Amino acid sequence: MEKTIKIYTTSSCVYCKMAKEFFKTNNVQYEEYDVAVDEKARNEMVEKSHQLGVPVIEINGEIFVGFDKSALLKALNIK
Repeated sequence: MEKTIKIYTTSSCVYCKMAKEFFKTNNVQYEEYDVAVDEKARNEMVEKSHQLGVPVIEINGEIFVGFDKSALLKALNIK
């Protein structure tokens, strides 16, 4: 089953860049939302994560705050 992945980012966020690089390396498709310019996405992110820090990554409804490589590997079932 294809996983639905959203990442809420800002252009200046180092951990956002690391998360996107991780996805690219592992051929993971994702939708990116820049919360610095997209108010709707920012509100959605805060509603889901209850905070303003980025990145916020959503995988099939599960929320990950920050770039936690081991948690992402497990959630995406990547060995």
